[in-house]
Amino acid sequence: MNTEIIVVTAAYGQQQVAALGGQQALLPLIQQAGADGVEIRRELFDAATLDSLPALAQAIQQHQLRASYSVPDTLFCDDGALNPQLENYLKEARQLSAQRLKLALGGFSGELHGATLRALSESYPVELAVENDQTAQGKLAPSLQFFHAAEQENLPVVMTFDMGNWLWTQENALDAAARLGRFVRYIHVKAAVPHGDSFRAIALDDASDDWRQLLQQLPVDAPRGIEFPLEGEDLLAVTRHYVTLLRNL
Repeated sequence: MNTEIIVVTAAYGQQQVAALGGQQALLPLIQQAGADGVEIRRELFDAATLDSLPALAQAIQQHQLRASYSVPDTLFCDDGALNPQLENYLKEARQLSAQRLKLALGGFSGELHGATLRALSESYPVELAVENDQTAQGKLAPSLQFFHAAEQENLPVVMTFDMGNWLWTQENALDAAARLGRFVRYIHVKAAVPHGDSFRAIALDDASDDWRQLLQQLPVDAPRGIEFPLEGEDLLAVTRHYVTLLRNL
């Protein structure tokens, strides 16, 4: 089976992305590195790009890549209400011809707002993928509560499993993989090390082999997104190295 490999544009760092000319400028590099897709990050847009998403979608298609769309926001507001911006984000994802829209969970209170989510899913055929983020709302307990509830209601929601974020929430990633694995349809591959009173992501070659063991516990057919730092004199060679590494594991 040919594992799908996605390069997250943020892996190059905000300053580097800007210096290279924005996310669209990275598409030739990502294609030449042999990746299957690109994760476009909303936080890296300027206003002009946000107003011309169809042009970016066309460029992604011209480079024979699949698009994922990551928005730095949550599915639920702090009071448990569904995020009023959700439909707007789904519209943007559709303009990008994205396969999936990735959000964090936010303040899930037990109320799924299932009828609204179903209606939005029918209007916008984009996979809605909820990620474990680095906040208390991204911990294992609320994630389990949400995905079990969504499963019982047969809601069209899947999980993005961020391998590194469990360090920030001080939880066991292997335990999380065992308990959440069946919901996972997209993986953010990330390794991290302590840094001050927190952590920082590092390249896989600089990490211990813990990430390999964790990746083996996750669905083999889930696309793997490179979200650790891609740095060096030759960004194409670095990107190709990790695309090949992750595809062949």
